[in-house]
Amino acid sequence: MIAKPFQKILIANRGEIACRVVRTAKALSYRTAAVFSDADADALHVRLADEAIRIGPSAPRESYLKIEAILSAAQRTGAGAIHPGYGFLAENASFAEACESAGLVFIGPPSRVIREMGNKAAAKAMMEAAGVPCLPGYAGEDQSDAAIATEAEKLGFPLLIKSVGGGGGRGIRAVHAREELLEQLAAAKREAKSAFANDRVMLERLIERPRHLEVQVFGDTHGNVVHLYERDCTSQRRRQKIIEEAPSPVLTPAQREKLTGYALVAARAAGYVNAGTVEFITDPDLNIYFLEMNTRLQVEHPVTEMVTGLDLVEWQLRVAAGERLPLRQDEIALQGHAIEARLCAEDPYGSFKPQTGTVLYWRPRAAERVRIDSGVEEGSEVTPFYDSMLAKVIAYGRGREEAVRKLAGALEDTPLLGVASNLHFLVQLLRSEEFLQARLTADTLDGWMEKANPLFEQPAPSAEIWALAVGLFAGLGGNDWFLSGSAMDFAIDLACGGDRKTFRYRRLPDGSITIGTAAVSLVKVNWPEITYEANGIRRRAVAIWQDANLHLNTGELSFTFSEKAGTQADEIGSDGRKIIAPAAGLAVRVLAEPAQTVAAGETLAIIEAMKMETRVRAVNAGRIFAVHVKEGEQVANASLLFEIQPLDEPANV
Repeated sequence: MIAKPFQKILIANRGEIACRVVRTAKALSYRTAAVFSDADADALHVRLADEAIRIGPSAPRESYLKIEAILSAAQRTGAGAIHPGYGFLAENASFAEACESAGLVFIGPPSRVIREMGNKAAAKAMMEAAGVPCLPGYAGEDQSDAAIATEAEKLGFPLLIKSVGGGGGRGIRAVHAREELLEQLAAAKREAKSAFANDRVMLERLIERPRHLEVQVFGDTHGNVVHLYERDCTSQRRRQKIIEEAPSPVLTPAQREKLTGYALVAARAAGYVNAGTVEFITDPDLNIYFLEMNTRLQVEHPVTEMVTGLDLVEWQLRVAAGERLPLRQDEIALQGHAIEARLCAEDPYGSFKPQTGTVLYWRPRAAERVRIDSGVEEGSEVTPFYDSMLAKVIAYGRGREEAVRKLAGALEDTPLLGVASNLHFLVQLLRSEEFLQARLTADTLDGWMEKANPLFEQPAPSAEIWALAVGLFAGLGGNDWFLSGSAMDFAIDLACGGDRKTFRYRRLPDGSITIGTAAVSLVKVNWPEITYEANGIRRRAVAIWQDANLHLNTGELSFTFSEKAGTQADEIGSDGRKIIAPAAGLAVRVLAEPAQTVAAGETLAIIEAMKMETRVRAVNAGRIFAVHVKEGEQVANASLLFEIQPLDEPANV
């Protein structure tokens, strides 16, 4: 096959992966064109590319998922190739086919391969025929509830319902008992329809206490196929990856050879070209089963780059240009250990609910063998339209222990203020005994959430942090802070999260304050970075003012303080009569209507934000008085959705 030459690459994506592709493309002297929605007009990837073009409104369906808009952008910018990144249209066979028909080089596998591997049922049949072990299940044409219920009984519980299309952990539900089946089936189909425009599902036996392993493969147009070893993606919550590492800490060399051998069989059976990942699941005895093949670059590809010393995007571009793979299998060495954490705008102490806001402080610090891939910067707006991932922090060590230590330290040294994130949770997880001993399985964190494990306890400010916050509100760092004078007593009311405290403090002539036995003073001020002293120990902190709120970071812990009686978030919440949106997002289902009687806990609507569904429930039993939301519309955080009357009041709907 003779490849069509290209000089300019259109990157049909956003965020950190778009920035990542731009950097390698420029290193190879390709020109780059970025695309952006209205929400991303000032985004980092837009400025990094040589040129950029608007493709539509903020909603993905009207921009990044709109094939005609992407193709038009390529034509208008004169791009000869399109890199899809991951997510959005990356595994859309129709998009790859449209690129091919338009004479554009699609930097990925052929549309035929994407279509075959994108259907999990068809891919599984192909793998079984090739001799790759697969889990028992059902993937038949009859998709009726009755047929699926019958097949579920034959398969037995527990089992998984899986969307046959797409990836990223979407459209998947675990069913532990037959009573759960129909509800979980409806949820899986709804999510699959929303994410992939295809609500067909399959059943598969559920492996309990599994590990999730995947193998990076590469093929070229000359018939060469290699693997670049495995990644261990076992640290997950609700089938969303949190931490990935390479190599797997549990495989022996013989098991590694077996796993990578299956991956090569799978890639050759598919006639694979460019970058791809063959995903497997293992049981507690490390028996291997095929899961699916992702026909794109993975989010976690940097760990493979670190342990092989290769640039996978460079390989993608070279293969797309018709070149042979740069190395033979025996020339690809595995050295050291690499580990990656996904820094996300989410609340791990509130069911990982997505968060929005403005990035007020984000200054990643350089460190040896630490890499940070990010698509945000100070001033970036985190919106509800896209995935919650803000950055990937990756560390390399000669061994796993060193890599983990470097990653935890890098996270602590990279505070993020303005948007709530999972940073502290990641550090605590990395330092947990279960993680350090590689004892986690893919369902461990879900079990911990249900059992109120300490890892999921909301951290609270220490007495020292409260004292520092009081000092900052009292004028610590202000123009008159260091002026001498008489000692004076003051009182102040501060709120942090749901906690509110009244402090009496004394401001001393030397510019320090005392709260009880605690004493706080400034040593050095270079806003927003400060050095303070508390009880004789000097520490560093970052402090940012946003209106009347103080965002404060000390190490991996960040808190927001307010001098009001309570923040808006404290004061606004669903009560028995008014039900508000728990987060900004898309109302994918509205299940209640005026005059309807609802029970306490009944689902009234389903809000989707950043790839996550949240159920809005009635607090108490009552009668729907008013509905302020429509299915398919975007809702703001804390916006009024429903009004409910108690059942003992006369109906006035």
